[in-house]
Amino acid sequence: MPKPALDEIQEYRGVRDLVCAELLTDNSEGVTYGEVFALAGIAELQRTTETSSEAHYYDNVPAIVINSGGKDTVTITASAIPFGALGKITGQKYDAAKGMFVEGERSNKYYAIGYVTKMVDGTEIFVWRLKGTFSIPDSDHKTEDEGTDASGQTIEYTGINTLHKFTGNDNKTAKAINVNTKVNPVDESAFFSTVQTPDTVTVPSP
Repeated sequence: MPKPALDEIQEYRGVRDLVCAELLTDNSEGVTYGEVFALAGIAELQRTTETSSEAHYYDNVPAIVINSGGKDTVTITASAIPFGALGKITGQKYDAAKGMFVEGERSNKYYAIGYVTKMVDGTEIFVWRLKGTFSIPDSDHKTEDEGTDASGQTIEYTGINTLHKFTGNDNKTAKAINVNTKVNPVDESAFFSTVQTPDTVTVPSP
């Protein structure tokens, strides 16, 4: 029997332009977001999804497999995050007049993050992750010497499903959208000027 042919074999190579926006509302009526702002220069992004599978037995045999998907953990290695952006995403105090970031109590807020990744053939994938929270970032500081060593920060983003159900996703909730720009050549500036969802992505007119 001949093997089915793949349309193409690809790998990911590259990531850029990390942005985010505060999630303001998420309910049966819809989702709304605040202004999109740049977070930091991005060096690496890794995502893992919490999943589980369990067989249910009937008549002494595994008859049904139940699958479930949980949260996403997105680990971002970035340049040093500016205090203003850091205060927003972690829910901590930044006093711009004093140039002072205060580490302390947090207010819990949800954010969407957007970024561009790329295939080895140059095809870019535009991504919006729709709802999640940020951890306190890790940082590493050491004495300055004659070398060129420097360090940025690592921060985790925990992504979850929206409460809102999208008509563009068969009336289901969503965690993220990924748009293949070879198939749908959407305008990048418009795509990242506001948060995109399964209901807002369109196909350009010929």
